Amino acid sequence: MRQVWSIAGGEESSGAGSSGPHRGLFVVDLDGTLLTSQRRLAARDREALERLRVGGYLVAVATGRSNYSFQRLLVQLACLDGEARLPLDYVIFSTGAGIMAYPDSQLLQSFGLHPLEVATISRYLQGLGLDFMVHAPVPETRQFLYHGPAGDNPDFSSRLDQYQDCAAPFSSQALIELGGATEVLCIVPQDRGHEVAAHLGERFSGFSVIKATSPLDGASVWIEIFPPQVSKSRAVQWLARRCRVAAADICAVGNDYNDLDLLRWAESSFMVANGPPALLDLFETVSSNDQGGVAEAAERWLCTRGGG
Repeated sequence: MRQVWSIAGGEESSGAGSSGPHRGLFVVDLDGTLLTSQRRLAARDREALERLRVGGYLVAVATGRSNYSFQRLLVQLACLDGEARLPLDYVIFSTGAGIMAYPDSQLLQSFGLHPLEVATISRYLQGLGLDFMVHAPVPETRQFLYHGPAGDNPDFSSRLDQYQDCAAPFSSQALIELGGATEVLCIVPQDRGHEVAAHLGERFSGFSVIKATSPLDGASVWIEIFPPQVSKSRAVQWLARRCRVAAADICAVGNDYNDLDLLRWAESSFMVANGPPALLDLFETVSSNDQGGVAEAAERWLCTRGGG
């Protein structure tokens, strides 16, 4: 039996989410899109999101970060800018494995892998000699087991060092005690990352296998294996139904491979100029994350809607 957490229904809880109807939903990726290269929120982009919310639009972040990593970011922003609160209504975290209201962090929906599924995936990755991490079920996503590095894999080691206080070595007993997982994350060096991602996508076609460029070194390939219900587009569809927003009134902005399903699904989509060259021709391109790309996307979208 698949282990699934699903908390839904109830009243809207915060920001523009507390009073409908809503004029639309603006969804933006976080790292490499909304955040600058220095992991700051530019004033122009903050102001654009604030204008959207004042104008009756809902704003959501759809990020690969876990809920724990997102909360850590808020602390960092508070230290750097003196402003921890973001102009948001919802956070889609772990690439769609969870959705929470903002700023109260009420968990609305989450999915997870069954322990037997995690064991099967882990054995296969071990057989291939790959380095991977198994993250605990939502909401304890900060805790993870690690296997590797088996060789030279600086990006894997860097992430392990960054979250050493949350990590434990992988073992069969530890896996049993974990009781399932949010995801299995495989980190592969750039030279073979895309090839491995394609292979794992075929091998685990019954799951959601999502590829992304590493947010740490900007080159390695992160391959995330989730339950089949998990993706940014599915999470946004669920949220849109909950908030009674029509698909035609949704805009998405992203920068990488793990945004592709959302950008392809959304009625209006934009790719920031710092995205991979192979993706820039697929969507309307705006300025980079360091040059107000999110604000530009919001302005263009509102123009197509007659000024908002």
